[in-house]
Order: sequence, then C-alpha cells, then structure tokens
Amino acid sequence: METRDTARELLDRTLDAGSHVSWDEAPLDVDPDPAYADALTRARAATGCDEAVLTGEGRLHGRRVAVVASEFGFLAGSVGLAAAARIVAAVERATAERLPLLAAPASGGTRMQEGTPAFVAMAAITAAVTAHKAAGLPYLVYLRHPTTGGVLASWGSLGHLTAAEPGALVGFLGPRVYEALHGAPFPEGVQRAENLQRHGLVDAVLPPDRLRDAAGLALDVLLDRPDPATPPPPPAEPDSPAPVWDSVTRSRRKERPGVRELLRHAASHVVRLRGSGEGEASPALVTALARFGGRPCVLVGQDRSRQSAEQPMGPDALREARRGMRLAAELRLPLVTVIDTPGAALSADAEERGTAGQIARCLAEMTSLAAPTVSVLLGEGTGGGAIALLPADRVLCAQHAWLAPLPPEGASAIVHRTPDRAGELAEAQGIGSADLRARGLVDRVVPEFGDAADEDGAFCARMGEAIARELAAVQPSGDAEPPAGRAARYRRLCAAP
Repeated sequence: METRDTARELLDRTLDAGSHVSWDEAPLDVDPDPAYADALTRARAATGCDEAVLTGEGRLHGRRVAVVASEFGFLAGSVGLAAAARIVAAVERATAERLPLLAAPASGGTRMQEGTPAFVAMAAITAAVTAHKAAGLPYLVYLRHPTTGGVLASWGSLGHLTAAEPGALVGFLGPRVYEALHGAPFPEGVQRAENLQRHGLVDAVLPPDRLRDAAGLALDVLLDRPDPATPPPPPAEPDSPAPVWDSVTRSRRKERPGVRELLRHAASHVVRLRGSGEGEASPALVTALARFGGRPCVLVGQDRSRQSAEQPMGPDALREARRGMRLAAELRLPLVTVIDTPGAALSADAEERGTAGQIARCLAEMTSLAAPTVSVLLGEGTGGGAIALLPADRVLCAQHAWLAPLPPEGASAIVHRTPDRAGELAEAQGIGSADLRARGLVDRVVPEFGDAADEDGAFCARMGEAIARELAAVQPSGDAEPPAGRAARYRRLCAAP
C-alpha cells in the first residue's frame, strides 16, 4: 500500500505558498529496544521526518489554519506515544489559539512496537479533538490512502466534514491483518473511499488538488460571520388565503421547486454533506452548509424529487437530519430545515429500523437545540416525517404549502369512510398556510404569484430572501440555551382557554 503524496507534498499543495510553519518539537523519548531504535533510524533517513506526523499552521486562501498530516513512509504512518503526544499538543494549541484544524491521516494504525500504551493513546487524541470541537472550532478531515486501525477509530472519524482521497483504502481492520486472522481475503471494494461515500461515512471523495478549494469553501461558511444587523422589513404576505385543496393539488405538481432548486437559486457557498456519519445515506434528504443573503447556516432539507411511493423517506433520512442538527450546535451555526414530504415510510422495514423513535428524537433535538433555528414549509407536509423538522424559532411557509397529520385522502377515509371528501376535510382541519399563520404555527407566509412551479427561480429567490431575513432575526446572542419562545409556541396549544 502506497500513499500518493507525502505529508509535506500534501501541505505544500493545500496551504498558501510559503505559509507553512512547523509546530513540531523533538519527539518524546520512548526508550526503544535496539531493533525498534534501528527501525526509527531507518525511517528518519528514508523520509526526512523525525516522526510519523507533521503538525503546524499555515494560510489557506489567506486564512490561518492548523494542520496535522501523517507521513505514511515513516513506519506506515503508525502512531506511537511520540506521534500521539505531537498530535495532542497540536490539537490543544489549535484550540487555545482558536484555529480551525485540518487533519490528513494516512496510517496503518497503532504502532505495534509500542503495544498497549500506544493503543490507549487513542483516548488522549480523541479527548483533545473533542475539546476542540466543543470550543465551536471546525475540525476537517481528509482521509488518505491508506487510513486504518486506531487512527481511523479516533481522530480519523471525528470530522465535522470528512473527505477522502479517490480509491483510498479506509477501514478499521487492514486487509492483510484480516486475511492473516481469517484465512481469506477481505471482500474487495468494501474499504474504499467511494463505497464509504455511498454509505454516508464520507461526505466527498476529492483528489488532493481539490482539497485546498473545498476546505477553503467550507471554512468560508463556517467562520465568516456577518455582524448582527436589524433585518429589513418583510414583504407583504398574500392578500387572501388560497383554497386549501387548491394548495394541496399545487404542492404535488412534479414541476414544483424543492430544496435543490432553493439552494441553486437562492444560496451561495453551498457545501454538500452526505449521510448520517453512521453508515446511512438517504436520497430523501439534503444536508449542506450554505449562505442565504451572506448569512451562514447548516441546512437540512427533505428532497421532494427523491421521494416516491416506491422509495419513501425512511428512518435513515431522519438520522441524517439529526447529524445536521448536531453540526449546527457544535459549529454554533443557525439551522435551517426544509419540510417537503408526502410522509415517512410505512413498512415493516421502517418499523424495525425505528421510524417513530427517530421522529421523537428529531422533535426532542429541534425543541432543545442550542442553536438558532428557522424552519421552512416548502410544499407537502405530511405526518411525523414533516413535524420532525418543524419546531423552530421562526417558521416560514410557502403560500401553497400545508401541514397535516395524514394525507387528506387518508384522513377522509378515517373520518368519512371514503377518500372522496379529502378537500372538505382538509379545509376543516386547517392545514393550509393561512390557517397555520392565524394559529401562530408559522410566522410568515411567502407568496406564490400564481404557482411556484410556474415562476422559474423567482419563487426560490423570494424564499431565500425570507430565510436570510429570519437568519438575521435569530442571530446568535451567545446564549447556550434555545430561546424560550420555541417551545412556548406549541405549549400554547395545550393551554386551557
């Protein structure tokens, strides 16, 4: 197994020219036995490095960043106590100096010559990275070929965002070790970067020459915070309420813009993320870092174009949504949720994978999240899959969006024993935007001039402006607690008259 770039080559191509400054001090003395001491000497001569990691700082598009990069040529990039001490010191310095941290591991894992002490040092590295993230500082990871063992199982798997080198071997157990233990080769392709991206463990697969711009774009969203400002006055809302059944019909048009169109027409600096980080990636959900009107956020949106009767939104999408919620809290960014779903999956598989529990956990996190939140009812809003992303400090609603416990046809079948009275029941249930606004369940209705599906990008631009105004209104105040008004909105529904 060979790495494509040395650690120095990767840093040279990623950081601004001439900006790298080493933080490395003489390695910790681990008192090696003669054979190990000889291996260290040969590794130093072959690589020009004194240990298996390089640490330091540099500029990335002019922005000061901290870096930790493995040198695979030094004893397969393995981490012993000296390398671990260097990583911990660098992470702690980055935290103390409030620098974002870019980590680029390439390693066979724990250094076997040092045994259990080196193995347990995984905990020290993990604690340092966790403290860095708890300080609200970005931690970006670029997994290089190969990254395995204790390195992947500690600092390699904790990134807010994680990219991997094309074709990189990335896995917990190295294939040579697996074959030695089990007498058969590990299945081909499982431990490759592209497969991990398909399974939601890696956000992107990027060649090294794209890392610089990708990391720079992510840091632009994460770190460039606009000054608090009084939001501009909102535009007028629709003059008259739309007939509810008319809204239901319009919301189901195939041509109606969804979250992808919203990002394309109304957002900038879009960095797409992928998956829950825990082995799931749902096509029904879009997660991204983005800016609306220059204001950064984490966006979690239900994708109407990737949901159907054959492929409904499952619990994997809700687990991915919860990753977005955690990112917003950790990075101290506002969260924007976009609701547009005909409903969550109703199947034996969805039951066994815990749909109801995921809805409950989304509701719990949305109501308690220590980050400003804006929810957008963009189209269909059916059932638990919709309400899972609803509780927020501010709620926007497209004129023809709606929110209901069941599709109106299903509700009519329950109440009237026929789906044919769906329009009548939808009106009675108050599922349309005007009724939601009157009850205080949404804060503002964004008009559609005719039908959003016929407005090209104009409706999305208008919704994007509304999102930007609300992001300005919920600008973080520095408090660690969610605003009391978020839960109070729904508590009022349960108050005695």
